[in-house]
Amino acid sequence: MTTFPVSNSTLSEKELGIFIKDKYNLSESFECKLFRTGMNHTYFISNTKEKYVIRVYCYNWRTKTEIQEELSLLELLKKNNLSVSYPISDKEDNQIQEINAPEGLRYVVLFSFAKGEKMRFMDNNTCSEIGSLMAKIHNITANKAINRANYNSNLLLKQSYNQLVHFFAENLAEMRYLKDLDNKISKTFEEINPLKFQKGIVHLDIWYDNLSVNDNREITLFDFDNCGNGLLILDIGYFCKQLFFIESDKEKYESKVESFLNGYRKLRELTDKEIKLIPEAGASIFTFYLGVQAQRFDWSNIFLTENYLKMFVGRIKSWMEYYKNKKITATNNT
Repeated sequence: MTTFPVSNSTLSEKELGIFIKDKYNLSESFECKLFRTGMNHTYFISNTKEKYVIRVYCYNWRTKTEIQEELSLLELLKKNNLSVSYPISDKEDNQIQEINAPEGLRYVVLFSFAKGEKMRFMDNNTCSEIGSLMAKIHNITANKAINRANYNSNLLLKQSYNQLVHFFAENLAEMRYLKDLDNKISKTFEEINPLKFQKGIVHLDIWYDNLSVNDNREITLFDFDNCGNGLLILDIGYFCKQLFFIESDKEKYESKVESFLNGYRKLRELTDKEIKLIPEAGASIFTFYLGVQAQRFDWSNIFLTENYLKMFVGRIKSWMEYYKNKKITATNNT
């Protein structure tokens, strides 16, 4: 019987463990376990003393050049003593492995393990520390570029909308909202004075799920899979938007945002114009990730329904309306 082709396989943790132990000269005491599947597949390989992370990139998700650019960025940050999960070289000094999976060539990278715990409900001090870490990263990546995505309004908004029309009718209220939002934010981005807004390499996915906080409050950042080029305020806007939905008490939210921004501004300047762009920056990235889910429907189609669209777009609307009302209130009080 002919083996039927597949679009996305899950590698055997046992065989992957054998492969990694051989490539990296790890002892037989190391055991490999699947942690989760998703945009990429993540495994842990550990023994009683050491632990590493294995990322198996999905087929046709990232080119080898894009991965090399990500790893070079991580090496740069590590060289500057920033707390990030960094790539580990094998016994032949290679950082990227290749595996012939059933669907085709897939790339594999071994990373250091970010010690600590994920902290969904962060206190003000932690928010401040995250702001400082982000500023340290931006101090290094500002005015630099890598051979990866350019996060402009076309990629964040227009291309995302074009991915969604394969699944949803354009006359749906949510789709009309996204199109209107695209036009509004694209116009804002086009009018930006490049001299007044800082650009560089951005992470684009800094939130609690990609951070580990250890006992002495050291924060380690990981998962740079979506890094690319763009306005640095994109990272700030996205973190604030994630915090917005985690913290239901908006007074606490405002307090934590202030701590986060103060932590950032201790090390790096933020202009008033950049701060005013936070709502649009956060909304554009959320729209982008909705488009990614449509693009990679093979792992997200279980969620990609009209109800899911209503929920996701509802979050974007509530975020934008919150800042619109806040602006109106501030205007009325002056």
